[in-house]
Amino acid sequence: MTNPIARLHRDCAALGTILFTVTTVDRANALARRAYTSHPAEYPAQGTKPMERDDWFALCIEAGEPYIANTPEEFYAHFFDHALITSMGLGSVINIPVRNDAGVVVATVNLLAGAGHFTPDRAKAYETLVATHRATLLADPLVAAL
Repeated sequence: MTNPIARLHRDCAALGTILFTVTTVDRANALARRAYTSHPAEYPAQGTKPMERDDWFALCIEAGEPYIANTPEEFYAHFFDHALITSMGLGSVINIPVRNDAGVVVATVNLLAGAGHFTPDRAKAYETLVATHRATLLADPLVAAL
């Protein structure tokens, strides 16, 4: 059976996304946990990474606003795996928060592409896609458990 999030992945890939993941927000353990990945060798599903309470966290998780960086230099400070990201030829990122019905950010859709990819128009298109697929994201068992 195909993961229902795969449709969002395909829609984002059609706009130029190379790496696509969905991570859940585990506040109790300060972890981001991968619920879906386009690149399981580099970023396996169920993999975790620590969530630092930094300005990325304040913007994306607490305020529920997308984080956009269009050069590696912009995201180096926020992603400990920046060397792996750049080794894959990726130079820009957008993290789009997903809120549950109570308004709490429970997941992020993480999209990476070549440097300079996330122009304002493209960012808006990706945000619209995520909003369109919100119900599918919230129905995912890993997301729904939060």
